[in-house]
Amino acid sequence: MNSTKRISRSIRRNRGAAVVAFAAATALLAGCGSSGGKADNPLTDKSASGDSVVVGSNNFAESILLADIYGEALKAKGLKVTYKLNIGSRETTYGLLKNGSVSVLPEYNGALLAYLDPKAAPKTVEATTSAIEGKLDSKLTLLKPSPAQDKDSVTLNAVTAQKYHLTGKSSIADLKDVAKDMAIGGAPEFQTRQQGLVGLKSVYGLQFKSFKALDAGGPLTQAALKKNAVQAGDIFTTDATISKEGFVVLQDPKNLFGFQNVQPLVHKGSLPQKGADALDAVSAKLDTATLRDLDTQVQTQHKDPLDVARAWLKSAGVA
Repeated sequence: MNSTKRISRSIRRNRGAAVVAFAAATALLAGCGSSGGKADNPLTDKSASGDSVVVGSNNFAESILLADIYGEALKAKGLKVTYKLNIGSRETTYGLLKNGSVSVLPEYNGALLAYLDPKAAPKTVEATTSAIEGKLDSKLTLLKPSPAQDKDSVTLNAVTAQKYHLTGKSSIADLKDVAKDMAIGGAPEFQTRQQGLVGLKSVYGLQFKSFKALDAGGPLTQAALKKNAVQAGDIFTTDATISKEGFVVLQDPKNLFGFQNVQPLVHKGSLPQKGADALDAVSAKLDTATLRDLDTQVQTQHKDPLDVARAWLKSAGVA
């Protein structure tokens, strides 16, 4: 996933120093005793600090955008919101959620489950959520997942899609008779993993002409698709280059690539019920095509993610 152009607003200045300071504060918070009392409730009617909510994000562009969407939706319900953006990896953010330094964080259900239980292989979104809840720290809970997914895919360049009369409604299975004439590109491990060529053959019956080792949905794969050096590639489904270059993402009806639904992860007791309702309303409106469009505005058109978040929330009728 791509990093975004740094924004000049004060909340996003001196990101590195802010993270160091935040980590130091977190260490102090970690030594404090738990308030206890309502740990059995997924949410309470009163947050840990009145109506003040801390929204965090991981250190990539889409997570920051989603955090802005969550934060502005919460503000619209009268909550006081502060941001801890661009924190770092899941290992760091998960710890900050556990000790209550962060109230809510945009997560991806499949990636979170893989972090908690690498051997899990759920077959539905609902089963994914259930599996996560079975492994989550007792201080944390999940809200409803959105239809929006940022996951691996089989994506075609525009020339190839047009040649074989394929659209965004077409399935990976529609390549069965033509994959033999196509080169596909992706990260080196894509060649040997189940969520790659192995699964494409066993699940969809595809045998590609050749494979080119490139990168994990990054600039090498994007450039190879654009130049037609490969006709298909593993591109993340919300990548801004899909819209920019007219790439076509094929549907994955057999869920070979699993589930990566955007889903809020929450520290229990740190988010009032009206805040949970607000984020559930956001999730209900957020699908993959919408998230891809919002990512494109931020990463390609270089718009401020906060402005993009506000505009979308207003247009979706959830703020």
